[in-house]
Amino acid sequence: MVDPSSFTRRRFLRQSLAWSALAAVSPSLLAKKEPIANHEAAHALMIGDWGWQSKPSKDDLSAGSSYAAQSQVAQGMKQYAGKHNLRTDALFLLGDNWYGDLPDGARSSRWVDQFEAMYPADVFPGSAYTMLGNHDYQTLPATVNKVEAELEYARSGRGVDGKPTRWTLPARWYTFDFPQHNPLMHCIVLDSNMPAANGSWQHGQNFTLKPEEQAEQLRWLEEQLQKPRTEPFLVVMGHHPVYSNGPHGDHPVLVRDWSPLFKKYKVDFYLAGHDHDLQVLHFEDHPTTHFLSGGGGADLYVLKIDDEMRGPYAQEVHGFSHLSVTKHELQLRHLDSGGRFLFGAAKTPEGKLRVLEV
Repeated sequence: MVDPSSFTRRRFLRQSLAWSALAAVSPSLLAKKEPIANHEAAHALMIGDWGWQSKPSKDDLSAGSSYAAQSQVAQGMKQYAGKHNLRTDALFLLGDNWYGDLPDGARSSRWVDQFEAMYPADVFPGSAYTMLGNHDYQTLPATVNKVEAELEYARSGRGVDGKPTRWTLPARWYTFDFPQHNPLMHCIVLDSNMPAANGSWQHGQNFTLKPEEQAEQLRWLEEQLQKPRTEPFLVVMGHHPVYSNGPHGDHPVLVRDWSPLFKKYKVDFYLAGHDHDLQVLHFEDHPTTHFLSGGGGADLYVLKIDDEMRGPYAQEVHGFSHLSVTKHELQLRHLDSGGRFLFGAAKTPEGKLRVLEV
């Protein structure tokens, strides 16, 4: 059982202060502060809850749909990549890819406006690994199954604009190695849209995995985790957080089913979105650091647990995240919508965790 007070922001930051004091005594330690665009590393930028589509108000029907916050975050990602001369090996899209209607499914113009052009391939080359969120499971309009549309778009290999697409979703759950050549991370992508704890299945606009699909994925997950590790790091991704300081709180089904497997097989990081904020959660008795990036464009949520109580970090802010990995260390940074550094953590293959200074 995870102790919710076992790893606070204050304690985590004390590690950083201790390291800084040591560096002042021994300047050679300052070399440990690696540049953001370390060219020995593989790099990915990640966003969750990004495919926002707000509806016009009753008082201003001429306003149309808006995705201003998504555009602002995307612009910040472009500026960040340019400032640091960063060539990404991939994008990680952490679910809730399409809020609201997706007219014409895999042929919707939203694919161009809010994906292909929003995150252009000349700025963000490499695959865009994605997963399914709860809003992706909405059937909107009533004739369009967005899950099937997203799978179809990936299978086609080409976007609505006729150009090759980076959109990568081979199945509802799948694996990939990152980077593709000389991989440093083995990644397991899951479908976190679970039936209720009592096994009931939601039909209609907001449906989830059927109980038999839930059981099938859980068996598959443990089979994947049992395989011998050949990369330095093991990362699992899903839209819903297992633990969260946001309004959705800890997920009872994922805490019951996934967290013990993460602990048993020593998963290094779990990446998620769903709560519209940025978080880092770590617990003393658990090897897995939980990294939440849900600030990609949807309306923000109010946090329910302060990071002084359980953390080390949580903030209600639009933004994105940067993953960089070498054979020696995996680093994760949270950035705001302007690309300004907010908080970061790094872990070695042996599980040693530290706060990032830059």
